[in-house]
Amino acid sequence: MSATLLPTLPPPEPVAAPAARLALKTDGTSRGLLDGAWWPRSRDLLSELPALTDVLDPLWGRITRIAVNPEHWPVVPRQVPVDGHIVKVGWFTPEIDPHKLLLLSYSTGRWDLLVIPPETDAEAAARLMAAASDYNGPPLTASALIAADEARHGVSATDGPLDPNEAWEYEGGASAVSAAVPQQPGPPSRASRLIIGM
Repeated sequence: MSATLLPTLPPPEPVAAPAARLALKTDGTSRGLLDGAWWPRSRDLLSELPALTDVLDPLWGRITRIAVNPEHWPVVPRQVPVDGHIVKVGWFTPEIDPHKLLLLSYSTGRWDLLVIPPETDAEAAARLMAAASDYNGPPLTASALIAADEARHGVSATDGPLDPNEAWEYEGGASAVSAAVPQQPGPPSRASRLIIGM
């Protein structure tokens, strides 16, 4: 009897999930209506929220609850397992702006993030992230900020065709292209914006 021995393959290397794409206000007592912006890669909360909370837990304290408006999310899970704990997810139709995500932490408080639609082109997303995380920005709701950007630039943030890199990213791939937030005119000031995972 003979046996054929196959060479053993090295174990596969773990593939890291792409970092959450965020722009956050870093400090200040007058936070306004938004604390920053989040540009998810898809409309799948179960896969998107762990990357978001992994970034925010060290910055803001452990995120324990998240609330969304279900208008733009096909499925809203009741809870999401994240690194070391479970985050409860709730939905509220009239109380929460459809383009906003509310995050709660027992230790630190509440934060409101503009949710930029995943299919938004990189240029519009960069503008929206800059506006939502600007310390001295206009006090607009999430939907009003998106509407103002659409009115100013004449097209919907989500109307443009996706180039191949954006399509790949929207479908869950990691993009090699990064969107840059444009510099704000005027004198330099203290760092008021933290940009993560672009």
